[in-house]
Amino acid sequence: MTTFRIATVEDAPEIQTLSHKAYASVRDLGINFAAATADLATVEKNIRNNICLVMEEDGKIISTISVRLPWGQQPGPFGLPHVWWFATDPDVGRKGIGREMITWAEESFVRDTLRAPAVSLGTAEEHPWLIEMYERRGYEIMHKKALGRGHITVFMKKVLNPAFLEGEDH
Repeated sequence: MTTFRIATVEDAPEIQTLSHKAYASVRDLGINFAAATADLATVEKNIRNNICLVMEEDGKIISTISVRLPWGQQPGPFGLPHVWWFATDPDVGRKGIGREMITWAEESFVRDTLRAPAVSLGTAEEHPWLIEMYERRGYEIMHKKALGRGHITVFMKKVLNPAFLEGEDH
C-alpha cells in the first residue's frame, strides 16, 4: 500500500539514508547538493523548517521531496513554493515512483493544498540529465546563478494553475 504524508523529525534517520543512497551518482559527479551529504542534524532542520513530504510503501519511505515556503526561513527565488531535496530509493526497482512523488507534491500539495499558481526548483547546470527531465515535466528555465557551491544553479518554474496567475477567482 502506497501513502503520502508530511514527515516528522522521527523520520530523519530513514530520510537521511534514503537521500544518501539516491544522491550517490550526484556525489560521483562532484556536484554539491546539500541532500547528498546531509548529516542527521541537517535533515532534522529541513524537516522542522520546511514541508518534507514522503511516499511510503508498506511503511517504508521510498521517496521524499521537500517544499520551501515563500514565507519560510529559506524562500525560493520567485515568491513561490520551491521544491528541493527530491530523492527516490534506487533499490525499489519500480519505475515511475519519482514521477509519482513529484506529481503528488506539485498537484496535491502545492497546487491544491497551498493553492499556489506555480512552483520553482533549482538544479545544477552540470548535471547530465536533470534539466531535461524537469523541462519534460513543464518547468522552464528562468535564470542561472553561481551560489558558491561549485556549480551553476539553474532556477526553473512550472505553472500549475494558469487561472490563479490570471487572477480568476476559483
